[in-house]
Amino acid sequence: MWKLKLSQGTEPRLKSVNNHIGRQYWEFDPNFGAPEERAQVEKARNEFTNNRFQMKQSTDLLMRFQFARENSWAEMKVPTAKINVCESQVTVSEEMVRSTLTTALRFYSSLQAEDGFWPGDYGGPLFLLPGLNKDGGWGLHIEGESTMFGTALSYVTLRLLGERKDGGNGAIEKARKWILDHGGLTFVPSWGKMWLSSGNNPLLPELWLLPYLLPIHPGRMWCHSRMVYLPMSYLYAKKFVGPITSLVSSLRRELYTLPYHLIDWNQARNQCSKEDLYYPHPMLQNILWDCLQKVGEPALGKRPFSKLRKRALDVVMQHIHYEDENTHYICLGPVNKVLNMVCCWVEDPNSEAFKCHLSRIKDYLWIAEDGMKMQA
Repeated sequence: MWKLKLSQGTEPRLKSVNNHIGRQYWEFDPNFGAPEERAQVEKARNEFTNNRFQMKQSTDLLMRFQFARENSWAEMKVPTAKINVCESQVTVSEEMVRSTLTTALRFYSSLQAEDGFWPGDYGGPLFLLPGLNKDGGWGLHIEGESTMFGTALSYVTLRLLGERKDGGNGAIEKARKWILDHGGLTFVPSWGKMWLSSGNNPLLPELWLLPYLLPIHPGRMWCHSRMVYLPMSYLYAKKFVGPITSLVSSLRRELYTLPYHLIDWNQARNQCSKEDLYYPHPMLQNILWDCLQKVGEPALGKRPFSKLRKRALDVVMQHIHYEDENTHYICLGPVNKVLNMVCCWVEDPNSEAFKCHLSRIKDYLWIAEDGMKMQA
């Protein structure tokens, strides 16, 4: 059974400036929990599954069950006096206020960790691990309509984790139909194209070499934009792709509307499904992308400009290592944390930096009755 661990950090290569106070992560313990406690967890999971389209948000029942066991003095539910505020003659006594406040304090005390903080789920934007919609797709947040981005990444992830293309009680097939009905994977937006290594517009690391005083320097972007663009530009310039396994070949057959070798990737670079398109590309932007793709990229791959690319990659990795070390490999958020980790692996699979990243993965994972999700 899963157990919530609080303010602990015994893993190798793990560093902290406050002795890990406030850290929360889940750890699987096959011997944890009595049979009746495991049955309680299973019941909560089944109830969430059966009602997931009506009640989409979990209530952290696994954490609450654990705290109720550990804090036996604290009642999870305490009866309180109910007041009808619509009645004009209601008299609120001091005792009623005291009872209400005591109940509230007692409840929140039962959910408080020993060192003072309140652990909990912070799911954030749910393209990280979103909820399944009735139409078979996944959206950007728990109430969001299905998008190509959420559906494509969730489908590919499930297949990589071992789900068969006809598995998931029909969920995989429904998701595949949703993707194909909306044009196929060539219509996934830019972040999806990056992860799938297909149809990217140029992500130039050379921009990090520009003088900072220029308004187009990436360092002037919003923090989440620049810290995600940073590792993406490294992976793009390295032209890094994983091995083409039988599963990868199968995914290409499953999710594109044309045979992979017949796809017009030049056209695919600017394709985006209407569900994901918040603002269409201006013509000037498309012209810029075309110039970078057809002129800039070929030139940067040849001497003497190839030296510029090497220098840019070195600078980008310096920024990545600085971010990693400065945050003890937690990073700004889950997106750039995972991307930075991949960059460290691409640079050197046996590097100390990559090994330090591994110890911090579980800091971002949260378990509740709705399953595992990634926190933001």
